[in-house]
Amino acid sequence: MPVKNQVTTQPETKTITEKVLTRIDQIKDEQGLSLPANYNAANALNSAYLALQKVKTRNGKNALETCTPASISKALLDMTLQGLSPAKDQCYFIAYGNELQMQRSYFGTVAAVKRLSGVQKVSAEVVHEGDKFQIGANEDMEMIVRHFEPDFANQDKPIIGAFALIKTDQGNSYTVMTKKEIDQSWSQTRQKNNRVQKDFSQEMAKRTVLNRAAKMFINTSDDSDLLTGAINDTTENEYDDEVRKDVTPAEETSKAELLANKFKKQSEPVEEGDENDGDSNQDEAQLNLLDQEAEETDETDK
Repeated sequence: MPVKNQVTTQPETKTITEKVLTRIDQIKDEQGLSLPANYNAANALNSAYLALQKVKTRNGKNALETCTPASISKALLDMTLQGLSPAKDQCYFIAYGNELQMQRSYFGTVAAVKRLSGVQKVSAEVVHEGDKFQIGANEDMEMIVRHFEPDFANQDKPIIGAFALIKTDQGNSYTVMTKKEIDQSWSQTRQKNNRVQKDFSQEMAKRTVLNRAAKMFINTSDDSDLLTGAINDTTENEYDDEVRKDVTPAEETSKAELLANKFKKQSEPVEEGDENDGDSNQDEAQLNLLDQEAEETDETDK
């Protein structure tokens, strides 16, 4: 019966959050995992549990009842490994059929990248038509932003590009994308015609260029595979499987994925669902986040 199933499902999910917390403690002891000093994994998992109760599939079903325990565990584990919390609008959950995935907001990507060794500052900006923007190269033939002068009068003009800065102990690392490149990236996501990308184009463009900068930086860093694997997995969650296979060489399963498999239970009958079940849910989740991010961006980015 529907009521009975709902009553039994939520305590099971609560048990999953407890198992994830236990696993995190084991990783700390066995592999030296270090979480941010002000990060409380238990509180973050409790916030995630509350957030999950509101997540629906495209068909309006409760994600806790539809998604597999293994995918719920994987999403919660990735969130915790990156030191993120839904309470801080750093991440949100999307149901694709019977699979739950965690995705980062712009603020979440900033927070995750700041955890990498030597990173001092992370920020991204959009370039509007009419803004003064010049790129060049340093003596090592690395691209740099030589000059950026935005103009308030151009705020409502079309976006022509975006760039991200990751400032480290070794210097500055820049990533630049034209609007065409940003649109191409958006076309490869699971949400091909995402209205959030249109309604909040500035914030979404920043998020896109920062995700690319993070991936390039992470893949050349010496940081823990647990952290870097979780960050990369979350970034790739947004893209179609076939697109990832076309543009990304096959890699070994990350440690984060292997750890998540520890929670996998025996397979259960699963209802058929559209593989794009998360389309409308991502719109709603991102709109809620971006409404708040838009008000805080000027203070957070700089």
